[in-house]
Formats: sequence, structure tokens, C-alpha cells
Amino acid sequence: MPKDRSQRLAEVAKIAVRLETETGVPARMLVAQWAIESRWGAKPVGDFNFFGIKRAKRHGKGSAVETREVIDGEDVRRVCEFADYDSLEESCRDYAWLITHGAPYRAAWQKYQQNSDLCDLVLAVARVYATDPNYGWLALKIVEQPNVVAAIKAAKTAHA
Repeated sequence: MPKDRSQRLAEVAKIAVRLETETGVPARMLVAQWAIESRWGAKPVGDFNFFGIKRAKRHGKGSAVETREVIDGEDVRRVCEFADYDSLEESCRDYAWLITHGAPYRAAWQKYQQNSDLCDLVLAVARVYATDPNYGWLALKIVEQPNVVAAIKAAKTAHA
């Protein structure tokens, strides 16, 4: 039986809380980008790619998938090579690695480590992560949603 949205949220929240402890990547940010990129876990790209991460040298496998991007203010459809993963957890771990080690996010991550400003981190990452100019603001709305806050709180309580 397929999982409903709240079950998928609870599952990713548990992983996000564990990764926050291990890597420092804010659980609410991970959940917000998971929600945007995979329609709350219902539509991963390729195999278990819940973050729309494009294939790089560090990825063993990938899938060519048609995607929508905003280029010069226009919606454009193009086929891109996305990373494939073996599980939700592997996808989440690679996302955390990308934020903490990926060159495009280095300055944002270093600033976050100094000031712990989640809003600033989300917006700085979004400017590079997505072509949609509204992506950052959408991520911030999701970060503050009561269901996300509650799922993270429940996962932290269970993790303690």
C-alpha cells in the first residue's frame, strides 16, 4: 500500500534529523527541498532522486529525464541527466553532502556555520540550486509550515 503524504514526511523527517546531527544541515531545509523537488516524496526523479540532483562524477548511475527550468524568465523543457540512488536515505545523504561540500554552496554553508541563520542559508542555496526565481521563497514557506515543524519535532523526540 502506497504511503500517504504525512507518512512520507515522517519518514524523511527522521532521516533529516539524523543528518542534521551528523552534518549540520538543517532538517527543515532538507525537508523543504525534498518537498519541492519530489512533490512531498510522491515523484522522485529517476531512481530515488528526491532532490533533483543532476548527475556528477561522484554518482555511479543516472537517468535522462525531461525537466522544466526557468531560463531568462521563460519556462523551458529540457532533458537532463539526474543522479540515481538506491534509497531515500542515500538521496538525503547526497543532498547533505552537496550542501556541506559542493563548491556552489561553499560560501553559503560557511556563512551559516558562523551565523546559524536558516532563512539566509535557504535563500543563498536556492539562488544556485534552482532556476525558478520564486524557489527560495517557496522553500522558506515550507520550512515554517506547521506539518513540517511538527514532523521534525516528532523525529527529534524519537531520536533523543
